Amino acid sequence: MSLIVQKYGGTSVGDVARIRNVASRVAACRTAGDAVVVVVSAMAGETNRLLGLAHELSPDADEREKDVLIATGEQVTVALLAIALNVAGCPALSFLGHQVRIATDSAFGKARIKSIDASRIGAALADGKVVVVAGFQGVDVKDNITTLGRGGSDTSAVALAAVLHADRCEIYTDVEGVFTSDPRLCPNARKLARISYDEMLELASLGTKVLQIRSVEFAKRYGVPLHVRSTFTETEGTWVVEEEASMEDILVSGVTYDRDEAKITLLRVPDQPGLAARVFGPIADANVSVDMIIQNASADGTTDLTFTVPQADFRRAHALVEAHARELGAAGVRTDTDVAKVSIVGLGMRSHAGVAAKMFRTLAEVGINIEMISTSEIKTSVVIAAKYVELAVRVLHDAFLGAGESS
Repeated sequence: MSLIVQKYGGTSVGDVARIRNVASRVAACRTAGDAVVVVVSAMAGETNRLLGLAHELSPDADEREKDVLIATGEQVTVALLAIALNVAGCPALSFLGHQVRIATDSAFGKARIKSIDASRIGAALADGKVVVVAGFQGVDVKDNITTLGRGGSDTSAVALAAVLHADRCEIYTDVEGVFTSDPRLCPNARKLARISYDEMLELASLGTKVLQIRSVEFAKRYGVPLHVRSTFTETEGTWVVEEEASMEDILVSGVTYDRDEAKITLLRVPDQPGLAARVFGPIADANVSVDMIIQNASADGTTDLTFTVPQADFRRAHALVEAHARELGAAGVRTDTDVAKVSIVGLGMRSHAGVAAKMFRTLAEVGINIEMISTSEIKTSVVIAAKYVELAVRVLHDAFLGAGESS
């Protein structure tokens, strides 16, 4: 008998008919002799609906209260799925984050899991039940409800799989796996049969929405095999696994993009030791994640310091920079919310020279200007004007993943 953790996203549980479909899948797995823990998201659109209600009352609603509000979405789906499973003759028991005791820090809206007490899950499994757990939520040391951020149900599922020593974690979604690019932008994008944890980490951090980055971090750290697949077909999906030697034969595994970017520039700020700490310290204290950073070379004792943040954090980051600009001696602050990040990722980039140059040349040939560049061993990212995203993704996919370009 295997222990399997299955996660179903919002589209998979979008209405009662789809919840019945999920119940049928889970019941079939249980009938085959496997023990099953199921993690579910809120029904499609529900989290946005709840946030919309909060926004009607206040554009800057208290983060703690927003977590109390949006955690109700998952409470609905765990109950409905447990009901559907019981009706189908498959005994099931639902748990919310505080009942399982998914302990997190107190960073409301983007909490991080600190520990999980799986004893109640273990007891229910031993009693022959399917366990249905609310994804996306936990509880802090003061018993406040917390949420893990967009895609947090992925993280809940993988963390549970790690704690329970599950044989695998299946992530069910509305796509059939991980593709070489977004099929909506690239009709010739191909589904990957296997991808390494490191490549998936980069893709997740760079805009691919199939898996949340923290779920991949958990999977890599604890060696949890992930299978990303569709709820609506029986097709084999994509396995996210430990790196294999053959994976380095592929130069680029994927081209991805992220429109959720905003750029902030401090103009002509005195170039002195401690500048970066004075700029980014308050931003970090506000739980704002900074992505790419560029500091121009100093010519006259001053420099321009440019960085990007997620669109959702732009207002807070901008306000903090404006508040400190004068004491930093900056000539001003410039912002741009009409930018996007486009990236190429592949293990083969570690051992092949000229990949970044080919990327830059490909973009230049279609008249796309590069505003910022960031690299690692297995990825190169550029910030460009948002209006060029689709063109950039298509030409880069053709250049690196077209016929005869995969290795």
